[in-house]
Amino acid sequence: MNQFSPAEIEAVYRAIAERRDIRHFLPDPVAPEVLHRLLQAAHQAPSVGFMQPWRFLRITDPALRGALHQLVEQERLRTAEALGERASAFLQLKVEGLRECGEVLVAALMAGREAHIFGRRTLPEMDLASVSCAIQNLWLAARAEGLGMGWVSIFDPEQVRLALQMPDGAQPVAILCLGHVAEFYPRPMLETAGWASRMSLPELVFENYWPAATAPGQG
Repeated sequence: MNQFSPAEIEAVYRAIAERRDIRHFLPDPVAPEVLHRLLQAAHQAPSVGFMQPWRFLRITDPALRGALHQLVEQERLRTAEALGERASAFLQLKVEGLRECGEVLVAALMAGREAHIFGRRTLPEMDLASVSCAIQNLWLAARAEGLGMGWVSIFDPEQVRLALQMPDGAQPVAILCLGHVAEFYPRPMLETAGWASRMSLPELVFENYWPAATAPGQG
């Protein structure tokens, strides 16, 4: 009785299956009404204790966008150094589209989150989980609208916080590149590049108890 129509159900699963972490964009602007719909979709996400901890900063200043790009580039080089023998392969990957995309948004956690105890007394990180739900809503809505989105997490959060004049206690979670694309990747870019492959579902679903023996990285 409460199901969507077959076509609507198919569309939901299609958006999930075809969502990609996009790094290649066209410079065309995003229509204001579309951006509003996407942000509204993000704001309709679930949040623990209905705390709605997400805040979104739209970056319209070219100089500020350039500053964010430089912070990402600094961390990209540090990440390569930390990866050791995989550094060369990592440096060949395109990890962001900050200079090309039509819109840049920064998703952040609000300040004063410690006042929200409902659902967070033993799991304070549920505020971050709630922001992640909002980002995923925006991502799926963008795919349905024919727009690409890339989640950039290669940055020092304190440096980004200061660059955006965020108050103490607030925390940037993601730099989101949003815009038109020539095409959507048929598979996740990192999978196509050979960086990693998608695990099979049976490897990730257990029944009742955690398996006694798990492969490295799964425990």
